[in-house]
Amino acid sequence: MSNTTEEYLKKVPELSLNAYTDGEPSDQKKFVNDLFTGLKQYGFIILKDHPVKVDLLEEAYRLSEQLFSLPLEQKNKYVSPAGGGQRGYTPFGTEHAKDQSVPDLKEFWHVGRELPPGHKYYAQYPQNVWVRELQSFKATFLKMYESLDYVAQILLKSLTGPLELNADYFDKMIENGNSILRLLHYPPIPEGADPRCVRAAAHEDINLITILVSASASGLELLTREGEWLPVETDPNNLIVDSGDMLSRITNDVIPATTHRVINPKGENKSRYSMPYFIHPNPEAVLSCLESCKGDGAKYPDILAQKFLEQRLQEIGLM
Repeated sequence: MSNTTEEYLKKVPELSLNAYTDGEPSDQKKFVNDLFTGLKQYGFIILKDHPVKVDLLEEAYRLSEQLFSLPLEQKNKYVSPAGGGQRGYTPFGTEHAKDQSVPDLKEFWHVGRELPPGHKYYAQYPQNVWVRELQSFKATFLKMYESLDYVAQILLKSLTGPLELNADYFDKMIENGNSILRLLHYPPIPEGADPRCVRAAAHEDINLITILVSASASGLELLTREGEWLPVETDPNNLIVDSGDMLSRITNDVIPATTHRVINPKGENKSRYSMPYFIHPNPEAVLSCLESCKGDGAKYPDILAQKFLEQRLQEIGLM
């Protein structure tokens, strides 16, 4: 193995989205190839030169810190009546990774898609919960949701070539989809915490792809195909992208969902904030093996995306 390959295997690929959206055909072709290869080899890529504005990122993190600094009594008023942690506040120690008996050391807030009354999915999606104490909270996070949704559309469309799909395949699948923006807070590790508990135990994401706004502190690690834990670190204004179970399922594991975790701090025991956007299909979408990925046959039966989501939410303690 060459030194160049060894170095490549030790670092998550970093791609410029601008090369795809505004580059020459050769730049676009390289981006598509690097994205597809990066997701196959790592399940992760890092995205720079994206359209999410720096001032929006900074404002979102400022508001997120203010949100989680509210007294617990106030935060608990924002637990969604719909249940399942799908909107609003989910308290510390509620969620656990699949097949784990102890909870993750985190609290979070979910923002979902806003649909007008009368829309065919309106009754299926819980209503968003907004923080009355923070004046610009709603406007900021709806803008963040919209911005990350736009990036998701670009990334999924760029995968249609390697997967031999019509250019609008994913557009139709995620149109008005049940995607979720999660505001995450990992507080300082509490004294007396169960030693088995970590900030986020090893897991794979449920959805198609996740776009993660780079966190305020280190701790994210992915499990390489060789079985080693690799830190995922980048500039705070970059985005981190990973593939989830739904994409793995429809590609027959050609693009695997990669196991990742957030470890407890090794240095100063301080808060960590992050902001993943989970891209989900709409409730009518069927997760079905793509023809170009069938090989010797589909490994998984067809299933409605909504049913698959509900199964996984039960497995992690949110339903």
